[in-house]
Amino acid sequence: MITIHLEPKKSTLTFPRINTVLQLLGKLNLKTNDALIIRGDELLTPDRRIHPGDIITVRLVMSRG
Repeated sequence: MITIHLEPKKSTLTFPRINTVLQLLGKLNLKTNDALIIRGDELLTPDRRIHPGDIITVRLVMSRG
């Protein structure tokens, strides 16, 4: 399982299997530049792999105009 913490919504999701950051963004209906994807203290690019047991923070960075 992969645990996803969404910020600033402060909600938590789990997914049984996601292979890449790009797949995660697709599951969350986000575009590449809509959020920062963070694992520990590392920012992840869309091509990076996600592994079972990872805890990922998705920090939305969309402009509100």
